[in-house]
Amino acid sequence: MCAADRFRASGKFRVNANHKVLDAWLLVLCTGCGDTAKLTIFERTHVRAVRPALLDRLHANDPSLVAELLQDTVLQRRNHVSLDWEGAWRLDTGGSDHLDQEVADVSVRFTARIPVRPVRLIADACGLTRGEVERLITEGKVVSAIRLTGKVSGDFTFTLKR
Repeated sequence: MCAADRFRASGKFRVNANHKVLDAWLLVLCTGCGDTAKLTIFERTHVRAVRPALLDRLHANDPSLVAELLQDTVLQRRNHVSLDWEGAWRLDTGGSDHLDQEVADVSVRFTARIPVRPVRLIADACGLTRGEVERLITEGKVVSAIRLTGKVSGDFTFTLKR
């Protein structure tokens, strides 16, 4: 294995049976050298503890299961990995007419669970710097039911007061 620290999913699983216990891994490929590495899904798990539908999906190399597992924070922690979302998101504002209003309620919808900072989204949508958005939050001109200073990966709304 080379010194590269980036991998891409191969779309394949490996399931190993030893008597009545199962091990399952998601196979990933090193982006530097192409060698295969394994992300542990479960280890030494009794066969009866694994849902038959999950086992079928593993054997079928189900692409939607790959996507589900890669977004699973437990799997990421267990394998000491994190997803690189650089360049994976796009903000579709549907036009900027709503930004000219005195008070604008804005809904943000995610088509995939990509973690992103709301301050960055708002800055991109409004043509502002992140510092300016943080100042607007402090002044109460950008408000939301969620905390806007961390990362989110689910739908949210915010109100922009000009």
